[in-house]
Amino acid sequence: MVETIVRVVDVYAYRHKDGILKFLLLRRAPGVSYAGQWRMIGGKIRPGEVAWQTALREVQEETGQRPLRLWVVPSLNAFYEWQHDRINLIPVFAAELQADPVLDDEHDAFAWLGLEEASERLLWPEQRRLLRLVAQMLHNGLPPEIFVSF
Repeated sequence: MVETIVRVVDVYAYRHKDGILKFLLLRRAPGVSYAGQWRMIGGKIRPGEVAWQTALREVQEETGQRPLRLWVVPSLNAFYEWQHDRINLIPVFAAELQADPVLDDEHDAFAWLGLEEASERLLWPEQRRLLRLVAQMLHNGLPPEIFVSF
């Protein structure tokens, strides 16, 4: 029987610099899962943590900073892992940052990219869709109920 699980979160970090929207992608370091891939911030939900707390913790761990704003993207990343016969449902967040990240041991490079270039670097179609959704929501305006109070 296929298991459905919520075990990780995705966070799309962005900033506005000189009026231009840029997204932060981090390149995974050699020797870690997804080595060499450009990815958004993400991580595993710890026991006793709720998804938004994981998002906040992962932003801090992977960038060395606390976001100016953290908000819920009203969509999920979902995929099937055949090796474990499970469907992963991944809560998605966006985080506004001010400065360049201080990289942790999991990453060896970062880049602030426009929507198109960031989309091209992401490997998975669902990640590209979610990145575009974040950009669309930022363009259209964010409703207050999606902001996480921390």
